[in-house]
Amino acid sequence: MAQSPKILGGLRPGRLLRRLVDLLGPTGGAARQSLIALGFNSLTSFAAGLMLVGFQNTWRALPPMLLLVPAAIGLRGNVFSALGNRLSTSIHTGAFVVSRKAESVLGQNLIASFTLTATMSTLLALIGTTLAVVLDLQKTISLFDIVVVSVVGGLLGSLVVAIATVALTMAAVRYGWDLDNLVAPSVSTLGDVLTIPALWVAAQLVTTGNISSVLGAVLAAATVGVAVWSWRSKLSILREIFRESLPVLSGALVLSTFAGVVMQKQLDLLQQLPTIWVLQPAFVSSAGALGGILCGRVSTGLHVGSIEPTLAPGPQARQDMNLVFGLAVPLLLLNIGGAWATTSLAVSDAGPSFLAVLEAGSIAWIATLCFVAAISYLSTIGAWRFNLDPDSFGIPLVTASVDFGGTMALVFAVVALGYP
Repeated sequence: MAQSPKILGGLRPGRLLRRLVDLLGPTGGAARQSLIALGFNSLTSFAAGLMLVGFQNTWRALPPMLLLVPAAIGLRGNVFSALGNRLSTSIHTGAFVVSRKAESVLGQNLIASFTLTATMSTLLALIGTTLAVVLDLQKTISLFDIVVVSVVGGLLGSLVVAIATVALTMAAVRYGWDLDNLVAPSVSTLGDVLTIPALWVAAQLVTTGNISSVLGAVLAAATVGVAVWSWRSKLSILREIFRESLPVLSGALVLSTFAGVVMQKQLDLLQQLPTIWVLQPAFVSSAGALGGILCGRVSTGLHVGSIEPTLAPGPQARQDMNLVFGLAVPLLLLNIGGAWATTSLAVSDAGPSFLAVLEAGSIAWIATLCFVAAISYLSTIGAWRFNLDPDSFGIPLVTASVDFGGTMALVFAVVALGYP
């Protein structure tokens, strides 16, 4: 009788595979769920990258639009990944009930998400206008024109993302999925794909007359009213989410906008290297999604008592980090290979070779992932220690930091290696 093949010290392939799954995370199911969601996130991010390149004439014609793009994408992920994580925690703790009532957990979370989107989009317009003045960008459009683009584009993209987040939550309840493994990659996927075309559509509303300026003034006033109402709302969950999220989302917007500054300053370099430009959304989105997975798992662990908020990660937290690092390896190859192949097919001059892009991307990926693991864990336990909701605090800080840090790492790696 033929014997089963043995490799590596007598371990059969099946047992070796199980050992590998054990290293990747708590369960093989967690790794599979996350990898599927992350892979879908990467594939759709290539479309976002191509749109980023394809709409460059709009970004040039309406400065400071390019400054807003990374922050607008990040805002969608920050608001709705946090929404998904809060709903995931409510599922794990038994508090989630499907209800259309505004005072329900689901209803208050959704209202908070849209009020935060409108408020932060208006603030983003103000930040973008201020940076445009500081950077001395020529022919900058007015503040109220930018408000129109930011708020209308933000709400258009958020509507679909909100529907998808709720649908994913209900599916998780029905089929027993762990929402912590799915929500960050899925929301990042939709945020990437929808935000850029939504901003482009909103940009078409900006005219040479006064209509867009009047609309911008109305939107700004309405947003202030909504923000005041949310801050003083009698709905306790809505009020708590809004008050806790406002400071961290504001800081996240500033960090994400600096990623836009990097792209604005390196616009000529990115035009010479379209593959890097196509890679950028997938690169930062994947890193942010991995950070979101880690934040979500650590947050849930803190709520259910399996993780202690210690400075040095405990066994369960280290296992969650192993899952993230294990997922990062195939994700890097998918992102770089997909970006290079997409650009080669869609752009006549894609820039450097695949190996050159792999070299630059790998260097930037290693630096970014180390940063992601540290900031994800520390921000989550920090929020817990200060009696803040880590679901609302951790993800915005992580994704905004990754937007800036990941973009910087990618540009630095390209420049350091002497490309183009």
